[in-house]
Amino acid sequence: MPRRSILSSAERDGLLTLPDAKDELIRLYTFNDADLAIIQQHRGPANRLGFAVHLCYMRHPGILLAVDAEPFAPLLRIVAAQIKVPVDAWQKYGQRAETRREHLLELQSVFGFWTFATRDYRPSVLSLNELAWRTDKGIVLATALVDGLRRQHVLLPTASVIERVCAEVITRANRRIHAALTESLTIQHCQRLDELLQRKEGSKTTRLGWLRQSASKPNSRHMREHIQRLKAWQALDLPAGVERQVHQNRLLKIAREGGQMTPADLAKFEPQRRYATLVALAIEGTATITDEIIDLHDRIIGKLFAAAKNKHQQQFQSSGKAINDKVRLYARIGRALLDAKQSGGDPFAAIEAVMPWEDFTASVAEAQQLAQPEGFDFLHRIGESYATLRRYAPEFLDVLKLRAAPAAKGILDAIEVLRTMNADNARAVPADAPTAFIKPRWAKLVLSDAGIDRRYYELCALSELKNALRSGDVWVQGSRQFKDFEEYLVPADKFGALKQASELPLAVATDVDQYLQGRLLLLEQQLAIVNRMAAADELPDAIITASGLKITPLDATVPEAAQALIDHAATLLPHVKITELLMEALAQQREGRRRQVQATTADCRGLAYFEIRFLRRPLVARSPLPPISCAGFRP
Repeated sequence: MPRRSILSSAERDGLLTLPDAKDELIRLYTFNDADLAIIQQHRGPANRLGFAVHLCYMRHPGILLAVDAEPFAPLLRIVAAQIKVPVDAWQKYGQRAETRREHLLELQSVFGFWTFATRDYRPSVLSLNELAWRTDKGIVLATALVDGLRRQHVLLPTASVIERVCAEVITRANRRIHAALTESLTIQHCQRLDELLQRKEGSKTTRLGWLRQSASKPNSRHMREHIQRLKAWQALDLPAGVERQVHQNRLLKIAREGGQMTPADLAKFEPQRRYATLVALAIEGTATITDEIIDLHDRIIGKLFAAAKNKHQQQFQSSGKAINDKVRLYARIGRALLDAKQSGGDPFAAIEAVMPWEDFTASVAEAQQLAQPEGFDFLHRIGESYATLRRYAPEFLDVLKLRAAPAAKGILDAIEVLRTMNADNARAVPADAPTAFIKPRWAKLVLSDAGIDRRYYELCALSELKNALRSGDVWVQGSRQFKDFEEYLVPADKFGALKQASELPLAVATDVDQYLQGRLLLLEQQLAIVNRMAAADELPDAIITASGLKITPLDATVPEAAQALIDHAATLLPHVKITELLMEALAQQREGRRRQVQATTADCRGLAYFEIRFLRRPLVARSPLPPISCAGFRP
């Protein structure tokens, strides 16, 4: 059976492709003085050109130019221009095969190149172990291997050898990952994982298939079904921290591949791979179900608020005529009272002149019924849907493992009170229940003269929990979208070890004083350059006059020919509401927090300190012109 290819034909060709951009050609194929001195030692323009071209091919892409192959035309022109020989000289090169062989041996001897051999195979595999722990993408591994061989002046092997190295690295990494996911499993864990591949009682689907189903509608019935799925995932009771044993990218890849297979296919795997795949599915399934449960709660709360608002508006609209009649009636009564006061008449008689006293009394009672709550708020109608939340709220609060930041501690305390009340079947809210989280809008409904209203207290707590989850003040263990922000960072013990060993993988100095000194020195150098150019009136697109600095506005960078295409593409895009766009941006912001974390706490503190010093200590440049302050410049 042929080996499975991990590189496409385009990727395989791309590894050995020469760049066509002029700046890349100049960067890769510019000779230094030593190179030119060695090249000039050869007699004749053809020999010098051929020797230089072979040197370029050995450096990048790191191969030998075939005997009958023509060099890349842009490369040939750049090389010929540097050594000052005509491009046509290439046609006279290599008329003797011995000349080409001698040049290749000389290049390997002088510049330290050597051909990839059997002795280089194992070191190449070992050099990719760390990268393969993070990804199994063939092109990423192949690119890293090729770059490493070029740095070592090793001429690249064939694409099949490169692919074979990457395939072995991936196989080794997969075995390590499977071992890491399964080494802490007990016999009971394996039995529970095997049960996932069996049929669910009274159903044609397996337990794994049932657990991977998604809720279709945001209602209490589907919410309770989803909660049962989460409880089933949690019942596996996998070893704590097993998800941290492997890189997140590889864990997601294993879970994604396992999700595309049938239970029958998974059962055919050898035990270690099967259990590792099921563990990855369980970890990702738990996170997915947790996020979906929170999303269902969010949508249910949103539906209740929307229904209450609609009822409020519909009632007001249906009562519009009656309210208008009452306003007109009381306007007549008010006018009668004003006239009575002006003429000194009896106000009660004035009212009875408009309508009988009994009708007036009845109209007051009708007005009280038509009157809306103070503030014209619809929140009181949320209580009519309390039964919907009660169908799932006890299990919802019990199944989620919530943690909170200090700003949301009151909400978490209220959730604990509700959990205790649900466990004890208590009806009344304790008098000492936390109320600091209750906003003024809810306070008039929750806090009454008789005490705390249980119904509105629970509704308020669940609504505020939804808001706290959105803001990140409350997080959920086992969730992917609502997890603790600290989990995106390097673990504290690992960070401490790396910092002590001075091995932090940062592009800046980890010593704050050294970092600040370097940045301030760079800033002074840049300001000195700016002042020197300003003194010579050579600042690009800027003019210094007696009144100050005038900067020329930037021109549009979009070509006129492209503007028509931009306008046409804009008409093809769907029109979305701004609220939908903001919600999607918020969701992507949560999902991408890990990629946004690029500095440790110490580095952030150092950067903040630098900004303070930067803004408070202007550097006076030595120039006859007025000194330019640091403010407004960034190194």
